[in-house]
Amino acid sequence: MDLFANGPQANILPHGGIAIYHGSIFPSEESSRILGDLLTDIPWRHDEVVMFGKHITTARKVAWIADEGVAYAYSGKSRQPAAWTETLLELKTICENRTGAVYNSCLLNLYQDGSEGMGWHSDDERSLAPGSSIAALSLGAERKFSFKHRSTKETVSLILENGSLLDMRGTTQKHWLHQIPKSKRVTEPRISLTFRRMA
Repeated sequence: MDLFANGPQANILPHGGIAIYHGSIFPSEESSRILGDLLTDIPWRHDEVVMFGKHITTARKVAWIADEGVAYAYSGKSRQPAAWTETLLELKTICENRTGAVYNSCLLNLYQDGSEGMGWHSDDERSLAPGSSIAALSLGAERKFSFKHRSTKETVSLILENGSLLDMRGTTQKHWLHQIPKSKRVTEPRISLTFRRMA
């Protein structure tokens, strides 16, 4: 599938959802500067989840940043937010201007290299505003990002460039799973910022 046949603002999903890939929205130098700021300014910690009844500490690091009182519950745990940094507020505004949505929170994932990834999942927590936009901003190493339809099992993949923005909205999380597969070829870190609207 040629994801850019109809221009960078075309829906890359064939049906059942809306995912708009904006490509890189920052110059490479600016993306690298922002990455450096986030690596030092964000209160990173390893995530803890419960899978198949087992308590697991993930290799990747995470941070939950949101408006005061906006918690995030998944995998049986509730995360209380850290305060917005100046850099994150600027990025939130830029993403809001690009997508036309309004966000009150951001889940950040830090992948140190290609040995760290994320398996098939959907961002369909009940606390998310139904059908709202999730703006995924990628900084650092380029990584493959794949969608898989829950029923048909068809897949759509793309490479998330340094400084790129992917806007997922509508029924995307209901009908499609997504993943960041591991890759031995990736040796640099990547930060994923997913701006969200919690109900």
